[in-house]
Amino acid sequence: MTDEYYMREALKEAQKAFIKDEVPVGAVIVADNLIIARAFNLTETLNDVTAHAEMQAITSAASYLGGKYLKECTLYVTLEPCVMCAGALYWAQITRIVYGATDVKRGFTLNLSPLLHPTTTLTNGLLETECAAILTNFFKKKRR
Repeated sequence: MTDEYYMREALKEAQKAFIKDEVPVGAVIVADNLIIARAFNLTETLNDVTAHAEMQAITSAASYLGGKYLKECTLYVTLEPCVMCAGALYWAQITRIVYGATDVKRGFTLNLSPLLHPTTTLTNGLLETECAAILTNFFKKKRR
């Protein structure tokens, strides 16, 4: 499987959020070419500001693996993680993060100090147009 394949799976999760009237961010976590967690934003549904797609995926993957560390795992997420999620990914020691759209207002890369674990690698901009489009469409719909 390719990075693009897994990002398209994350986009499917984002679409689920869109349908539930959640901010449409989706995430999957992959280990050994197997999707071990799928998640999307649930902040409105759960009335919980921490229920971001990444946080939901981390919890699900840790449960699947039976431990809190996500070494040898890759997170695919449609939007650049925020500072909170980057911190959680740091503590989970995730090996790799691949995100689609850049979050110019709340993304963790706006922070001047490194927020990811030193062993984590980062790939950005994968399917950025599609990942950004679902967010743009969601907020256009909200403004109507």
